[in-house]
Amino acid sequence: MNTADTPAKKPITVKFQRTAIFGYVGLLLLFPLWMYFVPPLNGNANFVSLFVPIIPLLLPLRGFIKDNTYTYAWANFVVMLYFIHGLTMLWAAPDELIWVLLELVFASAMFIGCTYYARHRGQEQGLKIRKLKEELAEEKAANEYNK
Repeated sequence: MNTADTPAKKPITVKFQRTAIFGYVGLLLLFPLWMYFVPPLNGNANFVSLFVPIIPLLLPLRGFIKDNTYTYAWANFVVMLYFIHGLTMLWAAPDELIWVLLELVFASAMFIGCTYYARHRGQEQGLKIRKLKEELAEEKAANEYNK
């Protein structure tokens, strides 16, 4: 439901949001399954090892539910942990290739979706990141005025 403050989403924005959610839910489901079905090398799998990898993914959950544009923007920092993990596992555990490729697909989908959703939705809402050039010009003008 749209109010006067929140403009309607364009179709491209909805596509990027769905891509981000696809990657997010995929990662949330992948890690417990991966840790459950692929036994660790030392043979000790416990409850904690099944769910510790998803704790960072729970940080942006509230913002995703509330459709907060800023949450989509900073969630990229969280997803980078999983992308780095996937790249490391490509080298360290080639026998788990299917799981690693799934992690990289979901992490990439979440990263691309979050990046472009935040960009498009921010433009729709009129949110802007001030350009450094504008800030420097204002600071220079303020300094000249104070002299």
